[in-house]
Amino acid sequence: MKKNYLSKEGYEKLDKELRDLKTRGRKEIAQEIAEARAKGDLSENAEYDAAKEAQGHLETKIAKLENTLATSTIIEKDDIDTSKAYLLSTVTILNKNTDKEMKYTLVSKDEADFKQGKISVDSPIGQAILGTEVGEEITVDVPVGTLELEILNIER
Repeated sequence: MKKNYLSKEGYEKLDKELRDLKTRGRKEIAQEIAEARAKGDLSENAEYDAAKEAQGHLETKIAKLENTLATSTIIEKDDIDTSKAYLLSTVTILNKNTDKEMKYTLVSKDEADFKQGKISVDSPIGQAILGTEVGEEITVDVPVGTLELEILNIER
């Protein structure tokens, strides 16, 4: 079983989503199924079939979230060593191809949000940055080509 590492905020966000799906989500699906049943013959009732399919998707999502939370360890920012880039490190890098600086926080796949500057350690760039030190230069193969990056700063 793979271990997940989450920030406290990330864990709380997933836990809140799980509680919402178990309460509000299940209640809404149950109402949809009840309404579809009330319309008569279930063998030819597309609404009933759709509601049952939605219920299956909801239960799958709930099971995945439960597994993620059950196998997660919360990492505190204060525990992060800034001599190398680790999970929850905020890393400033120079993209030598474009001469632009970028700042990313390395997170688990469950917390990744590119718009907020949070990249997964499972992504090509995240994998390449993980374990690097300030001043290191790395080459990363991404779908659009090859990136030449330099690690400028690592912080909590």
